[in-house]
Amino acid sequence: MLGCFAVAALLHGGIQSAAASEVHKRAADANALASGEESKPAPLSTRKLGKGPYYVDFRARTAASWGHAFVWYGKTSERKVEVAGLTPAGDTAAYMLGYVTWVPSETGASYGDLDPDYLTASYRVYLSEPDAKKVFAYIQKLKANSPVWSAEVSNCTAFIGDIASFMGLKTPVRWLRPENYVNKLKEMNGGRQMVSLSPEQ
Repeated sequence: MLGCFAVAALLHGGIQSAAASEVHKRAADANALASGEESKPAPLSTRKLGKGPYYVDFRARTAASWGHAFVWYGKTSERKVEVAGLTPAGDTAAYMLGYVTWVPSETGASYGDLDPDYLTASYRVYLSEPDAKKVFAYIQKLKANSPVWSAEVSNCTAFIGDIASFMGLKTPVRWLRPENYVNKLKEMNGGRQMVSLSPEQ
């Protein structure tokens, strides 16, 4: 079938190589449709993409209790996503104990953070590459320096609030439920989607 298109193009003449290439492409697409396969886009690595934008996505999800607040961060042109959030390390006992004293924490992805079915709120903010490097470094530093969790003082909303403050965003009080916290964060900042850090940050 493809050969017929190529022969027809040569016999009728006057068709440039670019046009012939387009004929081949259309024929291939037609063959794919006929076989029930969709024409797939090229992998990201072969596309001509710019460097950015980068983003921090403030998120909230359901949980057995109040819910959980955390951030996704990364580059919009890549599927890979980094996750940071503050949770008590261990089981339900550690969580309950965290209401009366400090307990060891974890700062990476927790159960449900990558599942869209659990998502209750999201506020995504975009950054330039230089600003993203600063913010991502700050997130890593915050993860490394958050050894404990407390429901009242050092909780998940306080953790993402530190990140938002570093980015120059206005932040709500940390005692809001995670879903309300993320929605309030978005409201307080007028839903702005682009953030530029001050030179000294």
